[in-house]
Amino acid sequence: MVNPPASLFIDGQWSPSSAGGTRDIFCPADGQLVATVSEASTEDVHRAIAAARHSFDTGPWRAIPEGQRGDVLLRAAAILTERSDEFATAESKDTGKRFVESKIDMDDIAACFTYFGKLAGQDAGRVVDAGSNDVVSRVVYEPVGVCGLIAPWNYPLLQAAWKVAPALAAGNSFVLKPSELTPHTSMLLMDVLTEAGVPPGVANLVLGAGAVAGAPLSEHRDIDLVSFTGGLVTGRKIAASAAGTVKKVALELGGKNPNVIFADADFDAAVDNALNGGFVDSGQVCSAGARIIVEESIHDRFVDALVERANQIKLGGPFDETADAGPLISAAHRDKVTDYVRKGVEEGAELRCGGAWGEGDLADGYYYRPTILDKVRRGMSVVVEEGFGPVVTVETFTTEDEAIETANDTDYGLAGAVWSQDSGKGQRVAQRLRHGTIWINDFHPYLPQAEWGGFKRSGVGRELGRMGLAEYQEAKHIYHNLQPSVTGWFPDGSTRE
Repeated sequence: MVNPPASLFIDGQWSPSSAGGTRDIFCPADGQLVATVSEASTEDVHRAIAAARHSFDTGPWRAIPEGQRGDVLLRAAAILTERSDEFATAESKDTGKRFVESKIDMDDIAACFTYFGKLAGQDAGRVVDAGSNDVVSRVVYEPVGVCGLIAPWNYPLLQAAWKVAPALAAGNSFVLKPSELTPHTSMLLMDVLTEAGVPPGVANLVLGAGAVAGAPLSEHRDIDLVSFTGGLVTGRKIAASAAGTVKKVALELGGKNPNVIFADADFDAAVDNALNGGFVDSGQVCSAGARIIVEESIHDRFVDALVERANQIKLGGPFDETADAGPLISAAHRDKVTDYVRKGVEEGAELRCGGAWGEGDLADGYYYRPTILDKVRRGMSVVVEEGFGPVVTVETFTTEDEAIETANDTDYGLAGAVWSQDSGKGQRVAQRLRHGTIWINDFHPYLPQAEWGGFKRSGVGRELGRMGLAEYQEAKHIYHNLQPSVTGWFPDGSTRE
């Protein structure tokens, strides 16, 4: 019997699964085996939680001055930059996404560590006016404790970094569980953090499916916060599980994001960005512009141009330099997208392009052609449900109020865009859209220093920005009476008659 690989990182050491469990990781682009990794048992997850708990309660990390913790994050950012090609290659093999896209992700990951590294130590708390010169009253911010971090498969290391960097900057310990489909860049990150100076037990990694490796992170009493990025159904389960121990919860649960295009928009830029919004990473993006809402007067011209451009998108593997887009993550997910499109057509949507798997040289991968569904109506499944694939729908409007009403008609509220060369109109619409991020005349950019998160069922809490750090902190009020005295509130026994 071949010994299982040492793929779990617990208390500063690599180890195999205690139960011998393993998983084969396959590249979605061609079905080739990437590697075999260990899968954690419940015992392994509990061991990782215990290591994180011990490191937080007795270890040096939380006691290190915040600025020095920031220096560790800056060193991690430098190492990530130096090893960018290695990380991007691993990410592309796991996800099937184009290498050039993975390289961009690595730059963004380094920028995230840099931002939180510089932010650490900048906020020393605040002095509160207690109404007396004899009192010093301060509010300070301390680490929340042990964090359970659960990351998705579409942006494996980027989404992990949005959690790991602020958790470390705040002084916490953590257990990270990446998607069981895309573990390798999270594994590489553990070595980077160790090299950068994170002490043993502070950063722990467990691999495996959610039922075994993830569930304890929302249930265990020694976890103080759970942060999850993924689907709504799983997010609800995590919130319910976390309620038992009343732990802090941060959830980013996807979106059904409107891309509102007025007739006075820069037409070519709007078409180009509608393609980017809908089809980057094969639409497997929580903020994908899957709902195109276009002013009726330009509908025909806009959709015709969009279809023409979409039909030119070339599919291919991560290292095919001629490819424009890659595969979906798995056969099961491709089947889900296929059913999603089929149901939309059955409900009356007009299939303008796509709706087909990759063929020929692409047959071994999980490819799906960029798809445009026209003439959809509010309430249809493809308008209401998150498809998470290379599928966009087209709706129309005639007035500004109708555009806003249509864009807000969703249970989600993560992101959206408005296109108009009238700046006043752009600002008016942006202010009325109920989504966490609004782009005006753009789609998809984010900044590490700007908060990211959604309204409504898109989640709870924020990542990135100062609020992203605050998610991993607790506020404490320290009231110091410099002149203590007897209050006299209750009578002294010696004074009673």
